[in-house]
Amino acid sequence: MTKECYHCGEPVLTGDSYQVDILGDNRTMCCPGCQAVASTIVANGLTSYYEYRTAPAEKANLVPDELQSLSLYDNEDVQQEFVRHENGTDEVVLSVDGVSCAACAWLIEKQLGKQEGVSRISVNTTTNRATLRWDPEKTKLSTLLNKIHTLGYKAAPFEADNQEAQYHKAMKHYLYKLGIAGLATMQVMMLAVAMYFEVFGDMDEAFRNYFRWVSLIFATPVLLYSATPFYLNAWRNLKARTLGMDVPVSIALLFAYFASLYATVTEKGEVFFESIAMFTFFLLVGRFLEMRARRTAAAASANLLKLIPRLATLASGEQIPAKSLKLDNVVRVLPGEPFPADGLVVEGVTTVDESMLTGESLPETRQCGDAVYAGTMNIDGNVNVKVTAEKKDSLIAHIVQLQDAAQLAKPRVAEIADIVARYFVAAILIISAFTWLYWHSHKPDDAFWIMLSVLVATCPCALSLATPTALTCSTSTFGKLGILLRSGHVFETLTKVNHLVVDKTGTLTEGNVTIADIHCFGDTSKDEALAIAAALEAYANHPIAQAFNDYPTNVTFSKVENVIGQGLQGYYQDKFWKIGKPQFALNDPGTAENSAHQVWLSCAGEPVASFQLVDPIRSTSQALIDKFHESGLKVTMLTGDNSATARAVADKLGIDELVAGVTPEGKLAYLNSLPKDQITMMIGDGVNDAPVLAGAHLSVAMGGGTDVAKASADMVLLGDDLTKLLDARRLASFTQKIIRQNLAWALGYNLVILPLAVMGYVAPYIAVAGMSGSSVIVVTNSLRLFKSDILDKIKAA
Repeated sequence: MTKECYHCGEPVLTGDSYQVDILGDNRTMCCPGCQAVASTIVANGLTSYYEYRTAPAEKANLVPDELQSLSLYDNEDVQQEFVRHENGTDEVVLSVDGVSCAACAWLIEKQLGKQEGVSRISVNTTTNRATLRWDPEKTKLSTLLNKIHTLGYKAAPFEADNQEAQYHKAMKHYLYKLGIAGLATMQVMMLAVAMYFEVFGDMDEAFRNYFRWVSLIFATPVLLYSATPFYLNAWRNLKARTLGMDVPVSIALLFAYFASLYATVTEKGEVFFESIAMFTFFLLVGRFLEMRARRTAAAASANLLKLIPRLATLASGEQIPAKSLKLDNVVRVLPGEPFPADGLVVEGVTTVDESMLTGESLPETRQCGDAVYAGTMNIDGNVNVKVTAEKKDSLIAHIVQLQDAAQLAKPRVAEIADIVARYFVAAILIISAFTWLYWHSHKPDDAFWIMLSVLVATCPCALSLATPTALTCSTSTFGKLGILLRSGHVFETLTKVNHLVVDKTGTLTEGNVTIADIHCFGDTSKDEALAIAAALEAYANHPIAQAFNDYPTNVTFSKVENVIGQGLQGYYQDKFWKIGKPQFALNDPGTAENSAHQVWLSCAGEPVASFQLVDPIRSTSQALIDKFHESGLKVTMLTGDNSATARAVADKLGIDELVAGVTPEGKLAYLNSLPKDQITMMIGDGVNDAPVLAGAHLSVAMGGGTDVAKASADMVLLGDDLTKLLDARRLASFTQKIIRQNLAWALGYNLVILPLAVMGYVAPYIAVAGMSGSSVIVVTNSLRLFKSDILDKIKAA
């Protein structure tokens, strides 16, 4: 029987001549073209294409070029794993190789932003990741990836394992370059010392020239191999008509080498081979340490994805890759195993460690109907879980996406620093030129090395690293607190807040609303009233609606409408029913006067039943209010509840102002009526809070709240501990302090070193050591935000 090609499905007429190892087996191909394409798919980490494809691929060309390999990313089966589809646009997080400074990020953003169909491109220099959003009807992902490649960078969809492999590969190459530069530096410096201090007495000119030629031999591989990262970055910048940090460095190295080469050949003038070797060596040491430090910060969110296991066990006992799990698959999770996907417990009871999501160290009990999340740890029970989200749509993937977005959203201070850095490079080149002209006319022998010192010493690398490294570290620490950031302005606004506005139900209270009392009107029994109310409330997701979830019902409503902030209405047995606030549900709201019942059920506007609800106050609410009062902040409770319960909660917590019984529009109107000097932070959880969350200066959504609320908020609190917001405020303050320190150091260093270098007081080796050290100091200072004990220090503050 004739075999079929594993790639294209056509008959194999060449025996086993062309094979590729795919999914653990040698697969037979029909021709070299299919073999090459299949090998490319495997090499690019896209083996899952063969797991998800619904039909064989087209016959491959014999020699696929780079663009052809990139076109694999346009395949819908391949995109299932890493592309998010939303409102007609596609979004992907990319790993970008070769990004070393803010100028690189700016270059990619500028060039990609001009492409048709691209609605957003943001590059994070700390994590070497980019978020790309485009219209698939106007352009293809392969086209955009090819555009990045033509700029001199390599980009591919982000995968934690692949990026880690790329990082180790890049570090290995850096070590090779560093080793060659280090060895050459030692050899050239020995010769330079002999020439400078004439160790051998009066040195014959022939020996001096001989030492110069030997120095040239050692310095050449440094220039041609070790220094290539600087040339590549400089070439990318110049090709795009912009100026990056490596432009002055590359100019200095090339000028020094060719001037020294000329002096060696003509036997006239000074040589700077030792400076070339030292420049490159110290620069590489600085970049190497900087890369390691930035990697420490960048690995935090990527490591979250590694918590998802590679394999999952189906209820049938079959083991499959966790990434291939589909909706409604049922998986078995044993004690001590992490959950492979988001899902609902359908069998068994256990406790779950969710500390990696919420920051809460105590385990939580989970039983049938409860949600569990990928990456969290099953502690002590055997459970079966029905999958409710694929890997790319899991909560943990969403967290990583939000963290990346928060890191990419640059505060105003970061944007200013990037602009200053770009113009500063141009200023350095101009100042260096004038420096050479001045010293050439006054002291020609020293003009060249003074110019080199100016070029290198003042490179504004530290200025560009000052803000992004601090933001990356701080965002990761926010994640440890169980707080997700969705906006970049959080760090600035959180420290300026002077007015806390907070919702009641599900925020200050637990949201575990229960029915304490029922009063029925007419002939309706309590069971009938509960059945009708439960059927109507099933169309809402507010904590009040959830109070009716435990009551069975066989009632079916039609034409149900959710009137946000008021209640629900619909038809049952050709009658018009309403449930909600008395002014919404009743023709005569006066019926509800002097009643402690907050929710009313009516038919044709006449009362059928009323319900008194109770909702315990969160244990952390009092501490939150007290701490904000101690900080001199005003606290307002803004709620749609107009009952005596709202006043009781406000009085018990000592809240300054109560604004009750307001609609979503009324909540937003209240915010808009406040004086401009009041910077508000709004905390809410429901659909009715979405407008006011979007309208506040800073907004926080409870993790157990609705998706609409979370989509409108700047921050999401994953757990229920409101005091985490106090820690977040201290962390934001400390982050701003670190950013100010970084900027002060970077600017102060350049302001001090520039005049000294221009006056000739800074030797070349001092210049390069100072520039590299300045960058390392900035990154190391930012890493203070990432220390394991930083949260304890913040809480103790």
